[in-house]
Amino acid sequence: MGLQWIALKGLVYRELERCFRIWPQTLLPPIINMALYFIIFGTILGDKIGQVQGYSYIQYIIPGLVMMSMLLNSYNNVVSSLFSARFQGFIEEMLVSPMKPSMMLLGYLIGGIARGTVVGFLVLIVALFFTSIKVHHIGLTVLVAILATTLFATAGFINAVFARKFDDVTIIPTFVIMPLTYLGGVFYSISHLPESLRWLCYMDPIYYVVNVFRYAILDVHEVNFWLNMSILSLFSILFIIISYYLLIKGRVHAL
Repeated sequence: MGLQWIALKGLVYRELERCFRIWPQTLLPPIINMALYFIIFGTILGDKIGQVQGYSYIQYIIPGLVMMSMLLNSYNNVVSSLFSARFQGFIEEMLVSPMKPSMMLLGYLIGGIARGTVVGFLVLIVALFFTSIKVHHIGLTVLVAILATTLFATAGFINAVFARKFDDVTIIPTFVIMPLTYLGGVFYSISHLPESLRWLCYMDPIYYVVNVFRYAILDVHEVNFWLNMSILSLFSILFIIISYYLLIKGRVHAL
């Protein structure tokens, strides 16, 4: 087991070093983007919208924007790192090494979770320049952040396995993640939607992630807490199993 932990530490170190070495590309852009969201939606439009569930509009959208930044960055970290390893061919060195598939998967996931949570924390700090906010359930906030970034880190892993060219890496974020995010209640309460459209949110797994994260921070929610946590946990476990299955079946290989 000692050898496995050395391999894991090496992979995690590489992932973290890569992320922080190119911080102008990995950390700075999401912070700037979220700051623009706070300015446009929170400050400019927020006063006209008024309060939502007892909070000012900018306070209401903070959990959703923090979660959106975490999901995208945990996903992007793993999909770009693993696909680059496949494209450049050095993934084969890891596959033929004594490193267990579980440790390899864990190393990539830790890298994605780390980047996602760091970006989320930085976005939360930026939000404090625009308004005050109190985190009501700190432990739950951390737990949901870890589960959500795990889910999207594994989604990035799966996408990287099936990608054949760099364009394949951008398809899922553009045509799947972003639309689901905008339908996931980041910028609005589902009560503001007509009854005929609410089913779109109920079919969106990101809605439950945002909902439980908003509860953790603001102590308000629209869906039963345990339903939110069950959906988030089940999807996370399912994607971990799929990722591990792809590894042990030899679907991860150089291009």
